[in-house]
Amino acid sequence: MEQNVLPLFPLEVVLLPEEPLPLHIFEERYKTMIGECLDAQATGEGQEEFGVLFARDQKMSTIGCSARIVNVTRKYEDGRLDILTVGERRFELLYTSDAKLYLEGSVKFFDDESPGAPDDESAELAIDHFRDLIRKLRHAAEMPIHFPRPYRHLSFRIAAALPLDLEFKQQLLCLRNEQERTDLVLRAIDGLADHLERVEKSSTKAGGNGDLRH
Repeated sequence: MEQNVLPLFPLEVVLLPEEPLPLHIFEERYKTMIGECLDAQATGEGQEEFGVLFARDQKMSTIGCSARIVNVTRKYEDGRLDILTVGERRFELLYTSDAKLYLEGSVKFFDDESPGAPDDESAELAIDHFRDLIRKLRHAAEMPIHFPRPYRHLSFRIAAALPLDLEFKQQLLCLRNEQERTDLVLRAIDGLADHLERVEKSSTKAGGNGDLRH
């Protein structure tokens, strides 16, 4: 596993590899941090990525994902920024340092212990169920959804597009087997579909007779 030092951005967000993440940068420490990442991109020297860690109730996860800045979508006169980032590499946090204005961490990047895609049957089943769910959520007969092969990060791509609990996304981030992640995502899709069906049935009943009993 590659070891490195990353600027850290604790957020109540779980970032997955390949997932887009728009951010509004307004705190001075993070304006400094993002400015340094942008300078590194421009010069090719320094750390271009920063680490996103799920933080809640003053607790911070030790497994996170690095983010790469895709572009700056807006600059404000007071120095605030709107940026678009994308998830890159997963890492394990070893220790932190507060020597700078912002938090830094020594991290070990990691990938799956058994590299590869899920079996074709699991992948196609997850994609089909995902398409059905998105059509229901968006009330569309057809959705232009395409997942190119190889399906190496299929679970992350699907999970990024769904309204999933942060704890569930953190669990996916930690797992180091794509087949296992895909199986979990498939069960999550089916759970969301069942919930949506129950909500729709309840709404129909309430609208039909004005009497909704549980």
